[in-house]
This record gives sequence, C-alpha cells and structure tokens, in this order.
Amino acid sequence: MTETPIELEPQLSVQLLSQQELERGLQPPPLLQLPLPTHHPHQVQQQSQLQPAQQQQQQQQQPSEHQHQAKPVWIKHKRLLLLLLGLFLCAAMLGLIYYMYHKLHTENNNHAGPVTPCLSPACQQASARLSTSTDPFTQPCDYFLYPCGSDRLLLDSGGRQRGQGIPGHPQNQMEKRAGPKRRGRDEEKEDMSQQREDETLNRKTMLLQYLREILETTDRPHRSAVQKTKGFYHSCLDTRSLETTGAEPFLTLIQKLGGWAVSGQWDQADFNSTLSVLMRDYATFPFFNLYVGKDANEIARGTTKRYIQIDQPELLIPIEWNSKTQKSEAKTETLRPFLALCQRYLALLGAPPGSSMMHVGLFISLSSELAVAASPLHYRLLKRQLHQRMTIKELQKQAPAIDWLGCLQAAFHPLSLSEDDHVLLHNLPYIVKMSRIINKWLNKHELSTRGPVHTYMVLNLLHTLMPAMDSRFSEPAKNFSVALGNTDGVAPRWKHCVLETERGFDSVLTHLLTERTAHEEAERIIQDVFSSFKSKLHELKWTDQKSLQLVMKKVQSLIPKLWTTNEISGEAELDLHLSKVTVSTHSFFSNYVQLLSLWQKRRSKLLTKQTENTDILSVTPLLLGNDLLFPMGMFVPPLFHPTYPRAMNYGATGFLIAKDTLHLLLPEIYSHSETVHTVGECVWAHYLAATERAGRGGAFSPSAAQQQEAWVQYSALQVALQAYHQSLKHRPGVTSLLGLSHTRLFLTSFSQVNCDSDPYRELMLLEPSFLITVLCAKSNLCPTSLQCSIQTQKNSLQTC
Repeated sequence: MTETPIELEPQLSVQLLSQQELERGLQPPPLLQLPLPTHHPHQVQQQSQLQPAQQQQQQQQQPSEHQHQAKPVWIKHKRLLLLLLGLFLCAAMLGLIYYMYHKLHTENNNHAGPVTPCLSPACQQASARLSTSTDPFTQPCDYFLYPCGSDRLLLDSGGRQRGQGIPGHPQNQMEKRAGPKRRGRDEEKEDMSQQREDETLNRKTMLLQYLREILETTDRPHRSAVQKTKGFYHSCLDTRSLETTGAEPFLTLIQKLGGWAVSGQWDQADFNSTLSVLMRDYATFPFFNLYVGKDANEIARGTTKRYIQIDQPELLIPIEWNSKTQKSEAKTETLRPFLALCQRYLALLGAPPGSSMMHVGLFISLSSELAVAASPLHYRLLKRQLHQRMTIKELQKQAPAIDWLGCLQAAFHPLSLSEDDHVLLHNLPYIVKMSRIINKWLNKHELSTRGPVHTYMVLNLLHTLMPAMDSRFSEPAKNFSVALGNTDGVAPRWKHCVLETERGFDSVLTHLLTERTAHEEAERIIQDVFSSFKSKLHELKWTDQKSLQLVMKKVQSLIPKLWTTNEISGEAELDLHLSKVTVSTHSFFSNYVQLLSLWQKRRSKLLTKQTENTDILSVTPLLLGNDLLFPMGMFVPPLFHPTYPRAMNYGATGFLIAKDTLHLLLPEIYSHSETVHTVGECVWAHYLAATERAGRGGAFSPSAAQQQEAWVQYSALQVALQAYHQSLKHRPGVTSLLGLSHTRLFLTSFSQVNCDSDPYRELMLLEPSFLITVLCAKSNLCPTSLQCSIQTQKNSLQTC
C-alpha cells in the first residue's frame, strides 16, 4: 500500500498538465505529439522495492555493537525523502518534455528557424506602412465590428442593385439620392472610417499606383515605344500647357469636319460621311455605341468567335426611367442646369450670343427624342432585347437612315466587311426609332440651314475630347454632375492620366508590367493556394459522395496560372506598332486625338483575334474554358512583392486568390454542400456574441446570400493559412517584419485587405479583419494579447 502514491502521482501530474495545455489551446496535432518517458511504472516499483532490501542486508552485516544504537533522523523518513525525490525527478522530466514539445510545436507552427528580418527596400516600405496602420491584435473589439461598406447592411437586409441602366443615364444618380442615409454613427466611428479609408487601398487603386510608378520611373533608358507612352502620360499631367492652349485646337478640328452652323461657316457635309469620320478617327458614336464581344448564346458551346455589338449610345441629356409608364422622361429641374451647360459650351466655342439659344434649344429637343427611345438594362433584359443577331443587310432595312456598311467599315478599318456579316443588337427598338428621328430632322426644310443633327454630332465630339480640354470646359461638366446628385468626387489627376494612357498604350504597359512581375513567385502562390483549396473541398459536408466527385472532377480539370500574353514579344515589336504615333511634350490635345486613333485600331484587332486579350487593369481572376487565369494586377505592392516575407504575400494576396476562386466555383459548391450554411451561421453567431458584449443590439438576421459570403470570406482565410503552412514545410527559409511571428504577420497582412472595392461588397457584412477573431476564438495561432470582448467567453462559442 505504501508504494501506490509513487506509481500514481506522476500520472496525475501528466493529467493536470494536459488539462492546462487544453485550456491554453496548446493541444498538439497528432503528428507533433512527443512520446512519454520510456521508464515503465513496474520498473519504478521494482527499484523502490530493491533499495530497502539492499539496505537491510547491509545492516545485518554491521558489527553487533552498532545494532543497539539509535537510528538517524533521515533513516526514519527515508521513504518520505524518496517520495519527494521521485516527485522532483518526475516533475523535472515532465518540464523537460513540455519544453521540448513547446519548442518543437512552435517551430512546426512556423516551419522555420529563427526569425530573420527582411531588409529589402520593399520590406522597409512595408514596415513603415504596417507600423502606422491599425493593428488587429491591439485595437479594441469595435475595430472588428465595423461593417464592411455601409450601415445599410445593418439596417436593411433587402439591398439594392447598382450599375444597372444606360451608361451615363441619370436613373442611377436618382437611385443614389434615394438611398438610405447614414444613421446611428457617432463621430468617433466617422473618424475611424476616414482613417481606415486613408490607410487602406482598394485593389484597383493599388494597381493604378503601381502603374504610375512604372510610368514615372527613369531607372534606365527605353526604346521609342516606351518613351512615347511615358511622354503621353507626362503631357497629361501638364495641366499648365493645357490651360494655355484653350479651345483653339477643338475649333480647328471643327473646321476639318466642314465647320458648323453655330459659327456661321458650314459646308453642309453629308451626314453619313461626317458620322463615318467621327467613328473612324475620333472614337465618337453620337447615335449608337459599338464594341466587340462574344455571343452570350454561344459561350456555353465554347466558341471564340467575336461579333460587332451595336448598343444604344451614352446619352448626354439627363433622363429618368419611369417604372409606371415604362418609358424614359425628362424633368424640368435637371433640364435647366443642362441648358445652362450647353449655353456655356457654345459661348466658349465662340458662338454669337444671338443665335446661341436657338441652337441649344434644337440640340436639347433632338437629344430628348433620342433619349426617350432608350431604356435601362433591366428593362431590356426583361424584354429579351439583348444579343439579337442579324446581318448588316437586314439591319439596313430596319434602320435605313444610317449607312451601316460604310460606318462599320470606317470604325473597323482596315478590316473588310460585307452585308452578309452578322452583328448583335442590344436594343433594336431604339435603333429603329433613332433612324426615324434622324430622317425626320434631316428632312425638315426649315432646319436645313441650322444643321441641328450636325451640331448634335459636334457636341458629342466635344464630350469625347473633354478629358483633353482646359478647365473652362471641365469645371462646368463637374458642376453639372454634382447638380445631378453625383457625390463620388473627382479622381486625382495622376489616376485620370494612368487610365487614359492605358486606353491607347495598353500593349506597352502590359510589357512593362510583365517585366516587373515576379512570375515564379506568383505561379507558386497560385499553385499552393489552389492545392489548399482542393483539400478544403474534401473537408466539406456533401449531400452525397457523387456530388463531391462531380465538383472535384470540374476542379481537377482546371489549370490555374498567371494571366500573361505573348502578343508582343519585345520593345522592337512595340516600336513598330507605334511607329506612326508622334507624341508632343506640350500638346496633350493632339496626343489625345492620336490616342483615339489607337483605340480604334485596338478595337479592330480585337474583332479578328481568337485568344482572350490580356486586361492589364483586371484585378480578379477569369475562368476561360479550363484555364483559371489570375491577372498580373493581383501581384503588385503593397499586397505582394517577391522580397516580402511569405507570410505577407499569403496573408493578403493568398486570401484574395482563395476568395476569388471560391466565388468562381460557388454555384457548384453551394448546391451540393451543407457546410456553406452552417459555417455562415457560425461566423454570424460570433458577431452577435461580440456585439452583445460590446453593448450593441438590434442586429438583423443575415440573408442566405450574406451567410454565403461570410462562408466564402472565412473559408478563404483558412485556405490561405493552410497554403502558407504547407509552403513552409517545403520551403522553410522565410523572413519577417517588425519582429512578428510568422502567423501573426500573416494575419496582420490579411487585415490590410480592404473590402471597399470588392465586387461582392453589397453582401459582405463585416470587414474581413473580423474573421481574425473568429479564427482566434479557439486556436493556438493567435497571440494572447488579442484584446476583444469576444475572447472573454470564447469557450462558449463553437469553432467554425
């Protein structure tokens, strides 16, 4: 009986320590568990029994005179001392085991040796940015509860769609004004919102800033094409020269078109001839719009053929859609500022004051008739007016006022077109009405000398060239936009110039971006995240095994890769492509006119190409057949750089790769898996718990689409983190920033991702950074310094 405590006590210590490990979240995965000491309990018992027996034999061999002497004190308590010694040895052994396990567990979590600081210039910039940005592990819980995008998601789960309607149609402006106002936000939240907007960039802005750096760098001499591209960009920035030039270049251009009746000098050129010149040389489409694309009815069959697409134009006059009458209509309060705007333009172009009002009145009258014939996108979808196929000859019969073959040949010069070529119409009723309206206005004898149709084309040309006009023209246009309720603000000049440069010099920018893209690192993170994504699919709960097999079959057929182009091999070919372009240092107007010509050539080339054109401004992947293409615009600083610590690249760009991939394949996953709904509810339960403890209430129940988006965001974070850990197993050498552990740096980098420009922003309930608290609710990944009320009762929440 006296030996029992010696056998049971070490086991009790192990149990207590294991319980402590569980409470601290230190339970290791099976592969990381260390073996217990090799001493068997029976060996301990045999040793403890053997020692007293040896001592008894020694005592019997002592001289008899010592047998009657008193025993020392330590002999009386030898069993207690042996027990204490055994406990001490066991505690030391267990402490050593714990130390070895904790060291091994930490190394395996990081899969790396000592933290090596990254000292590259890109890392130094990243360190400065992270040191001044919001730290998700030290900010209060309110940081994580900030809604992603709009309070409307917390007030009204109905939602509304954006961007539907005529391009430039004021219907969209009125929807913005009718939207719900901000409510229930205190000043502190407003300050926090502004601070985060200043510190965090959206994906498109990051790409534009990177292109700006490329255009402004002078690191090495370039050949002619690159110099012309950079020269165009810098001439766009030179607003002083633009102001000095004034309206003279545009007036010269009008004379090349035969003048106009407003100035009193007009040669009454043929209507279709003038229209063809506007379409060919100046990318101006007053009465209808043109672009190139595939037939939506053929995409399912995998066709690569492209067609000329004819749509209603971008309308200048403010018209609103009346849902009751199912027609567009004008309103007096919007027509008055438009009338003033037109009068201002004519005055700047030298129109005599006496005749100005008459020409403006005719222009507004013609514009109103054309605009009323147009309709928004949702109405055309309802009436199935999109992608109506017909030959050019058939179109000529439907809308005879336009010389369709002549105009289309001019717009797609030097391609050869025939009457039997097919085109796609997106609003045939508008095209038919437009033809009748033009015929009526051209055949009005009392208006023949006033040329209202010609004036309409000239003012549309002015609208096309407005980016190259001085502030006397651009400022009234901005004021008119504000009067219509557009409060989006004006983009900085550099951003405007980058976008304009891309319109004509996209091939050069693609070449320059390709040179600077870390292809090997980008391909590697794409493959790692996609491999982790496939593993994630196996973890989901599927309705049946067949459903999993169907989804996996499609996923296995996909080929994820970086979206690059072999269209132009080098700068010599680019020089040939731009050989006829002459860029002036101090004349942005003439440069801009040449840009419009380049734009026309780009459109013509697209009609004959069989491969997909690389979109340099794309920041989201494209599913093209079996190719899952990730654009180069996803792999630019500050979210990605080849010298960054891998934790930064996987935490930000890896998350975006996973999220975008999930969105592309979501329909198949959502319809065959129960996990989407379950995890979405779990994430929302964490939010409700946090809001309740933060003293907030009244949260609404998320819709199925919002829960689905919560699952996408959370799963993408898990996929990216797993991909990062897997990459460390195969390539353990990594660096870090600010002395942060690798996993913490991963999560800190993830918190820099902004949802403001996310295409699914309307469905996103919370900032992505809130998911860090969900991930940390029951995990040993996060530091103990995470200060958020959700942590205080984390054991009451399930792991999502």
